[in-house]
Amino acid sequence: MSQVPLQDFRRVAEALAQLRGQPILHSIMRSDFRQLRIELADGLITVISVNLNESGQPRLEVDVVRQPLERGRQLEVRFEPSGQTA
Repeated sequence: MSQVPLQDFRRVAEALAQLRGQPILHSIMRSDFRQLRIELADGLITVISVNLNESGQPRLEVDVVRQPLERGRQLEVRFEPSGQTA
């Protein structure tokens, strides 16, 4: 059995600490158990996966992303062709 380095577990633990106290909307585990996706009510998404590195050893990876905020009203700026100033 291959061992996962302690550093990988620390990265995952730090990412999961961000989830503490947050309501979870969805959690999805891939059928091959290589990836767990957790979606929170505030839009934060955490993906924990196991991939093989270049030497074939397992590596835990964690990604934490936040969905982009909805844009409010945008300012429209029009540029007049040169030579046609008011």
